[in-house]
Amino acid sequence: MKERKVIFSSLFGLLFSLTSIYGQQKEIKLTDIWQDYIFRPKGVPGFATMESGDFYTVTTVASIDKHRFDNGEKTSTLLTQEQLSSTGNKLKIRDISDYSFDKMEQKILIATQMEAIYRRSSKAFYYVYDIQAKTLTPLSDTSKGKQSFATFSPDGSKVAFVRDNNLFYKDLTTSTEYQITHDGKQGMVINGMADWVYEEELSMSQCFYWSPDNSQIAYLRFDESKVKEFTLSYYEDLYPRLYTYKYPKAGEDNSAVSLCVYNLKGSVRKTLVWTGKDNYIPRMYWLNNGTDILVLLLNRTQNKIEFYRYNALSGSKELVYTDQNKYWLDITDDYFICTDNNSMIVSSERDGFNHIYHVIFGGAVTQLTTGKWEVADIVAVDMSKKMIYYLSNESNVLNRDLYCIDFQGKNKKMLSSGKGWNDVEFSPTCKFYRNTYSDANTPPIYTINTSKGVVIKTLETNEEFKQIMKYYGFVNKEFFDIKTDAGVQMNAWILKPSNFDATKKYPVLMFVYGGPGSQQVSNSFSGIYDLSWYQMLTQKGYIVACFDGRGCATKGDEFKKCIYKQMGKLEAIDQIAAANYLKTLPYIDGNRIGIWGWSFGGYLSSLALFTGGNTFKMAMAVAPVTSWRYYDNIYTERFLEMPQHNASGYDDNSPITHADKLNGAYLLVHGLADDNVHFQNAAELILALNKAGKQYEQCFYPNKNHGIYGGNTRLHLYTKLTDFILKNL
Repeated sequence: MKERKVIFSSLFGLLFSLTSIYGQQKEIKLTDIWQDYIFRPKGVPGFATMESGDFYTVTTVASIDKHRFDNGEKTSTLLTQEQLSSTGNKLKIRDISDYSFDKMEQKILIATQMEAIYRRSSKAFYYVYDIQAKTLTPLSDTSKGKQSFATFSPDGSKVAFVRDNNLFYKDLTTSTEYQITHDGKQGMVINGMADWVYEEELSMSQCFYWSPDNSQIAYLRFDESKVKEFTLSYYEDLYPRLYTYKYPKAGEDNSAVSLCVYNLKGSVRKTLVWTGKDNYIPRMYWLNNGTDILVLLLNRTQNKIEFYRYNALSGSKELVYTDQNKYWLDITDDYFICTDNNSMIVSSERDGFNHIYHVIFGGAVTQLTTGKWEVADIVAVDMSKKMIYYLSNESNVLNRDLYCIDFQGKNKKMLSSGKGWNDVEFSPTCKFYRNTYSDANTPPIYTINTSKGVVIKTLETNEEFKQIMKYYGFVNKEFFDIKTDAGVQMNAWILKPSNFDATKKYPVLMFVYGGPGSQQVSNSFSGIYDLSWYQMLTQKGYIVACFDGRGCATKGDEFKKCIYKQMGKLEAIDQIAAANYLKTLPYIDGNRIGIWGWSFGGYLSSLALFTGGNTFKMAMAVAPVTSWRYYDNIYTERFLEMPQHNASGYDDNSPITHADKLNGAYLLVHGLADDNVHFQNAAELILALNKAGKQYEQCFYPNKNHGIYGGNTRLHLYTKLTDFILKNL
């Protein structure tokens, strides 16, 4: 495969010359997208900031190299293939899945043979490479199995990790391994890592943290013994292999979670917090005094979060801040504890838009940013200069720009261009950052910048990919807004055939996701594989369009949270209204409008088809939720409350409820081993469609999860989707 790509790349100069001579553009094929992976922009492999803050590393096929932030120049090579080989280990640089440095940057913790568990969790064999001694040592006995989340202590003398649901640490100076917990057991107790629903819906995986003075480890303990189980079947042998795990559906019991602290000096474990099954601990942070922990407690309804300061030694606690919302609260990572141990920088939607606040523990809450726009992320806080760096859409609801502001809410400055989309990663000192810029029609450009926004070095421009886009005749994504009859303002994008003729009429495929707080209409170069597929469809004479309706992000609480307790209803209404708007355009064939989506988008495409009368000619739903009663409780209850308290909110907007209204061609796709949106969703909808005497098409993938990938699966899937479009639209 690699050789083939090299040959393919070397031919591009000739191909571009021929294109310029004959004015022809290459036809996009599904094999280009999902077999040869031609449409893949370049990145910066293995980029990582170093603890010193003034250096970063990148990986090549043969080494890990150290670069200066201030000029981007390479200063040294930290690890080479030759050095690895000299240790007597057969490990290759290309085998390194991930790596991290100790604080003194004398050791590298290397992960190999990494194996995914769920979306954010994994396990691997870890090795410690000593840069000065040039030695490579296994973190633990490999015969005991892989480890998860291996993490250096702040002084680099120890490494903590999880294995088989128990927490361990290794003293690197004595090469002695210590087991901290002994009660971990599959399906019963997990120590130091999240259960399935915490990982999926609270963006947690590693759940242990070293104290700043190296003497203690705080960790979460999940007692999931009372959580109900779900079983997946894998078809690999004469009899299916069954995989059973704990999955709490809406209204069902959660794990009982405890926050424990282990003192290495006395080998003593203390339980600070026990939540029961109706509260969550979504985040915890050590204060830099080494004795206090800031613990976030979220109620099950997820509209109130309390910040408690716990003393790890005495167990005393103090409520220091509370955030509430009449709808729901989103858990983020925008919590930065100040060095005074008595204040923090946070974001909150308390004024109706997401903004930044300075909070004195137990005291004043001062708003630092304000306006009818949204802060997307706080990306860095420079405690020494009292400056906050954040991304927002103040310049345009479709853009994301980098700004800075001080702790008094003054001296605000835009550091990016006010055009397109920026993602940044700051150095620990906040002196530098890596910026990734793109817009709707420009692939990512990677640069190193000073904290004032000045570009120091360009790491990757993706010029070759731009030529690939040109060679294959990519058309530009165009933005526009519509206002529905209900007065809803919606952002939208559209792709038209390169030979577009306004006097002709074109069929339209609408793409929808539409989940709470999502954004599909943005001035960013995103979803390249689907974008390439859409470009292929435009070559076949289709228009592709997307609309962000109510429930989506960037426009404040009322626009995003009006869906509360009735999720799906307004979102489907808006997609139907968008299709009806398209029908008013002279170049649209109003009888040939289809809609498709994946996951929440599959849910909405199904609901829009079933409840839209004759609005849509067809719909395709990949891995859809068909009843929120079947989905996990943290996500679903956030928007609908528990089904025991809001049954109509669950049932009135379920595609199953409206299955008898199917009018048009319908394709249902699901992975049989989907641990996220269970195949149960597809099965129950099929039963309802059969009962109603409706015809439809279905395609199921054994052993495939929510992503439906691996081997030739994606190629098969998109061939199926394409054929369905060509036949029915």
